[in-house]
Amino acid sequence: MAAKRILIVGAGHVGLYAALRMSKKLHRHEAEVTVVDPQPHMTYQPFLPESAAGNISPRHSVVPLRRELKRCHVLSGEVTRIEHARKVAIVQPIVGPPREVPYDHIVVAPGSVSRTLPIPGLREQAVGFKTIGEAIFLRNSVLDRLDVAATTSDPATRRRALTFVFVGGGYAGIEALAEMEDMVRGALRYYPEIPQEDVRFILVEAAQRILPEVGPEMGAYTVVQLTRRAIDIRLGTRLESCVDGIVKLSDGDEFPADTIVWTAGVKPHPMLEHTDLPRTQRGAITCLPTLQVVDPHGDVVEGAWSAGDCAAVPDLSSKVPGTLCSPSAQHAVRQAARLADNITAVVRGRQPVDYKHKHVGSVAGLGLYKGVAHVYGVKVRGLPAWFMHRSYHLSRIPTLNRKIRVLVDWTLQLVLRREVVALGSLHEPREPFLTVAPPIPLPTKTEQPEPAKAVKAA
Repeated sequence: MAAKRILIVGAGHVGLYAALRMSKKLHRHEAEVTVVDPQPHMTYQPFLPESAAGNISPRHSVVPLRRELKRCHVLSGEVTRIEHARKVAIVQPIVGPPREVPYDHIVVAPGSVSRTLPIPGLREQAVGFKTIGEAIFLRNSVLDRLDVAATTSDPATRRRALTFVFVGGGYAGIEALAEMEDMVRGALRYYPEIPQEDVRFILVEAAQRILPEVGPEMGAYTVVQLTRRAIDIRLGTRLESCVDGIVKLSDGDEFPADTIVWTAGVKPHPMLEHTDLPRTQRGAITCLPTLQVVDPHGDVVEGAWSAGDCAAVPDLSSKVPGTLCSPSAQHAVRQAARLADNITAVVRGRQPVDYKHKHVGSVAGLGLYKGVAHVYGVKVRGLPAWFMHRSYHLSRIPTLNRKIRVLVDWTLQLVLRREVVALGSLHEPREPFLTVAPPIPLPTKTEQPEPAKAVKAA
């Protein structure tokens, strides 16, 4: 019997973990696993705040696909369409024409993207916090603003440069805000021109609470701790406009800011709109607890699987009927293992098993030696919670190689101060060369000799 062709769309938490597990469980004569992703690496997103703050080298928070998926076929490209009726995916490579990739089983796991709103100026002024590139850009931008504030003689320019606005009070927003504030606080020892009270960090959250995953008590504790660090918390407030960097809030406040970070939620990847797979109203793929795709009539879509942020998976551990698994890394990693085992079982002629996992709790870092945690009903804060936060994510990041590198980064940080150098030139690497290489006008057709005359002259 020919080997089954398994196509994995996306190399995030679900895609990478599932590919690693299937490549170890399935023999080559049983299945061929192909992974498609536009990036050559998987980003461990819980480490983005620490990468932006300089606690971890950005290269250590990503996992190179070709190095770890040696038994899989890796395609560097983007899936633009899935025609499951023909069991074919259309892949657009980095360079060249699109190609069709046939399959027997497909794992649709492109993840999620930032959920934006039609706010004037948001597209032009704000930056997201979903990729390693955005994390590096934010770090460089924040440190660059310190240099601007330290050298300018204009008070208005100084206030604008030292105002940092974060929109969204979930995990990404709180951890990014806390780590950036911690980094700036430490960097100010090298900026005697900037007193601490001149720096202004502002959190804008439309709801009346932050970090709902750790519970109301730990959320309230987080607000108190951030407020003690002079961070301005605006609950029940919306960003209404940021045209030309002028931030306008729903509470009537208005001020200029050079740095605006948008972390207000996620939505399923827009690529799912170009598939013939059934989806919910919010755009997520409908799944059974076995992680098989199911149509509106309750029938299994043969050969189609999904999990993670882009999938609507019933939460069997919840006592409330109709509850879906939350779009968290904890669920994604565990779903990936179950999905890989279920595909292995189906390939070998066995029945898949339901995914059932009780959410054990949540942990969040608030900067060096600070954190909150709510695990197995136990509430922890401060240094112990920070240690739990690091320990959990160190155990979750894939491959021993990355675990060792991250642990070395953390160990060196205990005895060495973090680097506070901005490498903003990385975003425009050709600019210095262009300044010394003036443009040369190309010769027009009239200036070029005719071929016959050119030969005669020669």
